[in-house]
Amino acid sequence: MISVLIADDEQPAVDELAFLLGQDPRVGVIHQANSGSEAIRLLTREPVDAAFLDIHMPGLTGFDLARALQRFEHAPALVFVTADEEGALEAFDLAAVDYLLKPVRAERLARSVSRIVEALRAAQPPAGAGSLAGSAGSGPAAQPEVIAVTLGGTTRMIRRDDVRYVQAQGDYARLHTEEASYLVRVPMADLERQWADAGFVRVHRSYLVSLPHVSRVRLGGDRPSITVGAAELPVSRRLLPGLRERLDSTTIRPRP
Repeated sequence: MISVLIADDEQPAVDELAFLLGQDPRVGVIHQANSGSEAIRLLTREPVDAAFLDIHMPGLTGFDLARALQRFEHAPALVFVTADEEGALEAFDLAAVDYLLKPVRAERLARSVSRIVEALRAAQPPAGAGSLAGSAGSGPAAQPEVIAVTLGGTTRMIRRDDVRYVQAQGDYARLHTEEASYLVRVPMADLERQWADAGFVRVHRSYLVSLPHVSRVRLGGDRPSITVGAAELPVSRRLLPGLRERLDSTTIRPRP
C-alpha cells in the first residue's frame, strides 16, 4: 500500500479525489493540504510515496511545489490534477508520473495509481533494503517515452504507453489513445521500427497495435482480427505469421 498527498486549494476537489483514492486497495494513508506551503510543512513531517498536485493554487503553484519536492531526500512520485490541458508539457519536464484532467474518472485514476506503483518498484532498492515508502528518493525511475502532439492548436505531451494503436494516414500516422487521437508527421514504417521493443507490432498495412492493450485475438476464419479497446482491427494474411510469432512469445495482460 502507498501513502499519498492531495494538494488543492478547493476542498471539494480534495474530498472527491480522496474518496476515489480511498476506494483503491493499493492506497493507504491519504494526507490533505489546501496550499503549497501547507503541503511542504506536512511533507517535512510525513514523507509520502506520491503527491497529487493541483496546478493553479494561490501562492505556491503545483509546479512550484513540484520543484520544491524534487529537492527532498525522499521525493514523492508526482501526478498533476488540473482542468488545464496546456500544462502537460511542463508537467513531463518535471518528470511527472501522470497528468490527470478534471473531472477525474475512477478508472483513469486507477491507472495513475498503477503507474505510481510501477515507478516506485522501479526505484526500489534490492529486497530487504527498505519499503516502498520514500523509495522514490532512492533514484529516479526510468521515465516512459513521451510524444509531442498537437490538438486544436495546442501542443501537449502524451505517453507512448497510452497509445493503443497507430493508423497510417499517408505520410502521417494517427495515434489512438483512450481519450482521443492525434495526428503526427511520422511515417508508419518509422514507428514500426522504433517501437518494436515497446510491444508494438504491425498487423496490417494500415495498423500498428500495442500488444499490452490487446483484449481479444481472432486469427482463424476468413477475416482474422485483433481487438484493441473498442476497435476491432483487421489482420492481413501477409502479416499473420509474424503476429502469431509475437503472440507466442508474449503474455498479453490487457490494461485496466
